[in-house]
Amino acid sequence: MPPNHLSRKEKRKLYTALAWQLVIMAGTIMLAYYFEYTDTFTVHVQGFLCYDTMYTKPYLGPEDRSAVPPILLYTVVAGLPTLLITITETVLFLVQYTSKEFDRSEKTVATGDCCYFNPLVRRTFRFLGVYTFGLFTVDIFVNAGQVVTGNLAPYFLTVCKPNFTALGCQQALRYISHQEACTGNQDDILRARKTFPSKEAALSVYAALYLAMYVTCTIQSKGTRLIKPVMSLGFMCMAFLTGLNRVAEYRNHWADVIAGFIIGMGIASFLVVSVVHNFKGKLLLSEELPAEQQPNTAMLNMGRVESPLEKYIASQETDDEDEESCYIKECLQTFLHWLQGLNWVHCFRNKRQITFKVILICSFAKSLDIT
Repeated sequence: MPPNHLSRKEKRKLYTALAWQLVIMAGTIMLAYYFEYTDTFTVHVQGFLCYDTMYTKPYLGPEDRSAVPPILLYTVVAGLPTLLITITETVLFLVQYTSKEFDRSEKTVATGDCCYFNPLVRRTFRFLGVYTFGLFTVDIFVNAGQVVTGNLAPYFLTVCKPNFTALGCQQALRYISHQEACTGNQDDILRARKTFPSKEAALSVYAALYLAMYVTCTIQSKGTRLIKPVMSLGFMCMAFLTGLNRVAEYRNHWADVIAGFIIGMGIASFLVVSVVHNFKGKLLLSEELPAEQQPNTAMLNMGRVESPLEKYIASQETDDEDEESCYIKECLQTFLHWLQGLNWVHCFRNKRQITFKVILICSFAKSLDIT
């Protein structure tokens, strides 16, 4: 709807919806921040068995020394979708823009009277905004799972450095549940308690699946039948290798990586199917004619008054009449033609008789669906 045609109620609804979206987005970012960088949520302290071989794997150093460090992962997860979606939407818009006439009066009103976005900006911001919301949602899901479970990393006992003699670990079946059992670096111990589900696996598969579905649903050129599956499977392969690297470096268990994959794939699938509707949207401006250019069909649809004779002739074209009805209507048609040829000046002498006869004839014709 054009901006000058928006009523106050519609503007109020538009601004209210925009405000709620901004509030939800801000709340999601703040919740992810508190999970990630503050001690607001205490990590559950999970116990362990003495000399448990599941947690005695070697510690290969901080996350920065990993083959897929956090800075690289976050850069790819944030930068690659932004670059790919922006370039793709720009190319698609320019291709259709050069083949169709740009009509300024058909711009989509995005935010009432203040801002008007063309289809390129609107689609790009919509897809990237939903993707960003999904990233923070994945981070919240993962951090919540890590805080609640407190699952131990494969290298936990290596960084925990418990004094087994003081703990009375004469046998491996003794269960240690108090936090003071560890004597190692507290930051390393805290990271070793937050492994389920794997954040790296969840973020990587979320970005990969979102991009794979975007490429598959958006690019419809005939020459891309092989390019689309290659790109989509390439994205998924990178996410799969990220999860394998977490297991190979003893930073996560297989269960941690699989749970991260499930969370990332579930959120990506939900957002693509239910929020952006498989990336279906109006790329160009509306092709509908303006109101002043649309033909006025009111006169075309207006009913036309027909004479009894015309209605009777039209009824002759039906095929479902029996022989008796057809015979009676033929006789009546001949009689109507005879009436039209009479000299009505002489007939008005017997006005009452003629009026009665005309009424009788019209009633009979109406009973046969002629009038």
